[in-house]
Amino acid sequence: MIDFCASGSSWKGTLEADLSQVVGTEIRRFLKALRSLDLQTVVVLTLSVLLLVATFKFGSRDFFLGQVAPQGTRLQSWAWWFVAQGITGFVIPVLILVLGFRRKAVAIGLGLGDWKLATTLFALYLPIVIVGTWVLSDGPLFQAEYPHYREAAESWSVFAIYHALFLFYWVGWEYLWRGFILFGTAHTFGLHTIFIQAVPFALMHLQKPTSELVLSLVGGIVLGALVWRCRAFWIAVPIHSAQMLALDFWCSLRIRTGASGFGLEALRIAFTGI
Repeated sequence: MIDFCASGSSWKGTLEADLSQVVGTEIRRFLKALRSLDLQTVVVLTLSVLLLVATFKFGSRDFFLGQVAPQGTRLQSWAWWFVAQGITGFVIPVLILVLGFRRKAVAIGLGLGDWKLATTLFALYLPIVIVGTWVLSDGPLFQAEYPHYREAAESWSVFAIYHALFLFYWVGWEYLWRGFILFGTAHTFGLHTIFIQAVPFALMHLQKPTSELVLSLVGGIVLGALVWRCRAFWIAVPIHSAQMLALDFWCSLRIRTGASGFGLEALRIAFTGI
């Protein structure tokens, strides 16, 4: 007679042994894969996301007016956001790389780099920015979007304060992509890191006009390549800030005067708004 109880017990024991072996094998594989990861690369990619979340959560203008200073002004809320981006995008990443991973400043894009090439390219690019933003500013979508702080279009003194504060933002914004991610993962991805930092940078422009969204991807790659070549992130700051400054300037003039078109007559009318 077949002892089904004994047979069932044996089958159960074999299954448990096989399952234990499979689990043990997978755990060893997982630990081996985990040990093969580069810690700095993992920290940089993970922390960059968390820093963005922190900026949007605690560095937003709504958070400032709702939780920090309910009686604060709108300009103060913009200052809060700009400074928050400077801290989460520049200060914290630099401290992580320098103190946490013992990286030298030059190795993470904080040196002078090839400043002669950088300044020459900026000088050549500036006229293109001025003309290009003049053309873009004629679009109603851009005039509805820029300047982000609408009061800046009504007062040149407010305009100047707003853009002076904006510099904190640009340093943090540019270093997060073209410093922290670019130089922080370069030893792992090599030149591919230029494209890696450009993708999330472009995705951050999803709510922008379509032309700006497309240009953000191209611009992210070009800026990444330029910073990689010059070995210094700072060149991206005047390039990006100049674009915003010029676009805000032209849009402000068009909002003030109603100037339309691209020609000299439109330009003459726009300048009456100064």
